[in-house]
Amino acid sequence: MSEMQNAPDPQFLSVGDGDASRQIAFILREASRAEGAPTLVWLSGYRSDMSGTKAIELDRLAAEMGLACLRLDYSGHGLSGGEFRDGTISRWLEEALAVVRHANPKRIIVVGSSMGGWIALRLAQELGKHADGPKLDGMVLIAPAPDFTSDLIEPHLTKKERASLEERGYFEEKSEYSAEPNIYTRALIDDGRANQVLTGIIETGCPVHILQGMKDPDVPYAHAMKLIEHLPSDDVVLTFVRDGDHRLSRSQDIERMLAAVTALVRQ
Repeated sequence: MSEMQNAPDPQFLSVGDGDASRQIAFILREASRAEGAPTLVWLSGYRSDMSGTKAIELDRLAAEMGLACLRLDYSGHGLSGGEFRDGTISRWLEEALAVVRHANPKRIIVVGSSMGGWIALRLAQELGKHADGPKLDGMVLIAPAPDFTSDLIEPHLTKKERASLEERGYFEEKSEYSAEPNIYTRALIDDGRANQVLTGIIETGCPVHILQGMKDPDVPYAHAMKLIEHLPSDDVVLTFVRDGDHRLSRSQDIERMLAAVTALVRQ
């Protein structure tokens, strides 16, 4: 599935001050006919970007429905500036918030994949602190990985990895999806503790639909069930995909994602 011919060109927004300033790339598709409808917001996973299959298919759905759609690349990802090794949840959340506020939609439906699910939940918390931000109409979380640094990485660190974190400030891990290894920094792990959401009730104030593969090697499906325990006040739907992996990028998985988004748009 390739980028559509009529996709808008990337734009860039400067986020941060001084040495922390970086150029964040985003693509905003303006609504063509669905006046007053929510804007779809895509949040990618760790080391993924806005040109991935699911992001492109969400943009295609927006085009078909006449909706606005907003995608961005975190710093150190895709077309954005900044170093990947400087990335933390706080930093990437700051960028997502800045781009959303720059686009200034009145209502949004956020679609977050893997780490993007964590950033989506933090985004909801931050937007909830201010009355002048966009209204969150719904969330679709695909193999969401909230608190993955503290819950899924730290407990399983080897002695070698712990030593590398202590001595070098990072450790590397072979990636199943790229020839380049995954790099996890001490800053990312420390900052992850400051952004934990699975510590109490998460109030998104909107319907949430979670799509989770049961053969996901990266985020166990028990993690999705743990997340639901922290969403007691929301209307939550959890769809398990029995043979689904972490990416959930097969055609049938894409259809599930698009159906979940469409249902939220039409609620």
